Amino acid sequence: MSGPSRILVGDDEESLRLVLRTALTKAGYLVDTVNDGLAAVKQVQEVEYDVVILDVRMPKMDGLIAFREIHTLFPDLPVILMTAFGSAEITVEAMKRGAFDYLTKPFNLNEVKILVERAIHIRRLTKDLEYLTEQVRTLSRVTGGPGQLIGRSPKMHDVYKSIGRVAASKATVLLTGESGTGKGMVARTIHYNSDRWQKPFIQVNCGAIPEGLLESELFGHERGAFTGAITQRPGKFELAEGGTLFLDEIAELGPSLEVKLLRVLQEREFERVGGIKTFKTDVRIIAATNRDLPKEVEEKRFRSDLYYRLNVVSIHLPPLREREDDISLLADYLLSRYASEIGRQGVVFIPEVYTVLNRYSWPGNVRELENAIEHALIMSNSKIILAEHLPFEISKEDVGKPATLNAAECTSFTPLREALAETEKKHIAEALKLTHENRAHAARLLQISRRGLIYKIQEHGL
Repeated sequence: MSGPSRILVGDDEESLRLVLRTALTKAGYLVDTVNDGLAAVKQVQEVEYDVVILDVRMPKMDGLIAFREIHTLFPDLPVILMTAFGSAEITVEAMKRGAFDYLTKPFNLNEVKILVERAIHIRRLTKDLEYLTEQVRTLSRVTGGPGQLIGRSPKMHDVYKSIGRVAASKATVLLTGESGTGKGMVARTIHYNSDRWQKPFIQVNCGAIPEGLLESELFGHERGAFTGAITQRPGKFELAEGGTLFLDEIAELGPSLEVKLLRVLQEREFERVGGIKTFKTDVRIIAATNRDLPKEVEEKRFRSDLYYRLNVVSIHLPPLREREDDISLLADYLLSRYASEIGRQGVVFIPEVYTVLNRYSWPGNVRELENAIEHALIMSNSKIILAEHLPFEISKEDVGKPATLNAAECTSFTPLREALAETEKKHIAEALKLTHENRAHAARLLQISRRGLIYKIQEHGL
């Protein structure tokens, strides 16, 4: 959003419209006014506003009906309702339906300015979130699933270039990198950007299935082929026909399966377990491993001919510790995704969280970051995520510190809890000052309950 924010004020009292217009104009806003609810609904359809302030009691169409009309048309547009003391209950009900907040007449102009500023701030965050969501949707379209392939670091740009080059080909691809770096998402991205995108994408974790069952899983089996094979069953190669088969942890294959897979890659054919019919196959193979396959070949733990067949094109996924530019970006995306899943939109990190995330080594890579963000969201019961809400191994005090601290550093540095408590105390004191010690209004500004505010006042000796 660029330029001054624009506000619409709707009230049938000319004097109040003039007062609000004057005060908000002096505060740097562009202000339009209307004298009834019907005019307000019409106005928001003609002009883009950042905040709407409506009186509940107005002619032609009262503020509550006007609010419902506006909220239906523009769900993200903040609407602040003005109400006389006796109708506060009605307005609270409107807030449950999506109103941003309400002002009880008579009110202080400073309170109006604070509410408007907060509404505009949230409006901007919403627009930023809409942009991020659109980026995620775009990524989801090409990946065919939740957009975890996120990053703007130089190493990730190299990965994107490789994906772009290989997607249009039919070449077999070998993905390498540590566990949790996103090899499965890269495989998906390659598939959904290829001419096979309308055909199946099937994933098999070769390390999670016992070798005796993996052959049947890949190639299928005939009835009676082994004990328990009571029906004929197609394998993943048949199910993925025309599409892509992603073989994760390929280094876990046993010697006999290495031979069978090599035949499929060379001759494009196979038989089911216990069968004699030969099946032709048109399946693209993408394999992945977190092991050093050249070393495995050198030490005779993996067939060299299979390695060369798999390694037509190789893409290496960098570990998260080498993608410092991406950690905060990924953390914001993951927080937004998990918060949306549980209906807690608007949750944010304090700046210190980014510092903690960036200094951690992330041995579990993106998968560990996902778990850490979900853990922090669960541990926080507010819209603020603190460093202490992260898992202990990430947030513990000695992460990222020098090996030793001298006595002066130990005694002069303020502990985190004391620093946060002092910040909280100052913030509450400021809210009380702005509301002229009106605890109910201060609690609304702080977005906590009045009882919670009283507890905090006593705790901090205010």
